[in-house]
Amino acid sequence: MSVFAAPGAYDRAITVFSPDGRLFQVEYAMELVNRGATIVGIQCSEGVVLGAEENIEVLEEADYSWKIFKVDEHLGAAIVGLSSDARILIDQARIYAQSNKLTYDEPIDLEIVTKRICDIQQMYTQHAGVRPFGVSLIFGGVDKTGNHVFGTHPSGTYRGYKATALGAGRETVLSILKDEYKEEMSLDENIKLTVKCLVKALEARQLPPRIKIAIVPLVTKKIEVLPDGRIGEAIKALGSGK
Repeated sequence: MSVFAAPGAYDRAITVFSPDGRLFQVEYAMELVNRGATIVGIQCSEGVVLGAEENIEVLEEADYSWKIFKVDEHLGAAIVGLSSDARILIDQARIYAQSNKLTYDEPIDLEIVTKRICDIQQMYTQHAGVRPFGVSLIFGGVDKTGNHVFGTHPSGTYRGYKATALGAGRETVLSILKDEYKEEMSLDENIKLTVKCLVKALEARQLPPRIKIAIVPLVTKKIEVLPDGRIGEAIKALGSGK
């Protein structure tokens, strides 16, 4: 498409900048992310917590609705946006993790796998005939450099966080995190904080408290999804003010 696009046609091709320097297709992808189910990532000295809202239909089997994925033993990812796009990126992240293990005989660093996934996302913002990935991911885990949480953007950028959130309840969650998150908090305290953040985000939109949480403890360096019973207890404790 010509760079001399008709006024108002700057969103028809991903390679055309608007007069004020914007790529509208990337912004549309981010708007999709902002309307998705809320995800949360928190790191502390004892490990990492990943949380996600679970929007499950009445006739849907809960075991086949995924917002949190295991990438490798030490690494997980929460996704928001198009699950179909996320599946491709998660599969690629798993390939990178396994290739690193086979080549170097050690788990892949979180920043390396995050950067490689963002390289893919960025490539799809500069070629005609494609569209950006309509998904953002929060990678969380423990590697040889410590505990890390990284968030990606459809444009292909990424940042490291102590605590972050994406999705429809982002503003609600960030408000709670800014007030209550402390670096010295334990893993259990951060699990409770994650539950509180997601429950409040769902309540703000008048939705039932259905959430999933996974943790990567520093002690084991292995990702584990918390059983629904433990999450239910945390939700009850939140309701009783404990």
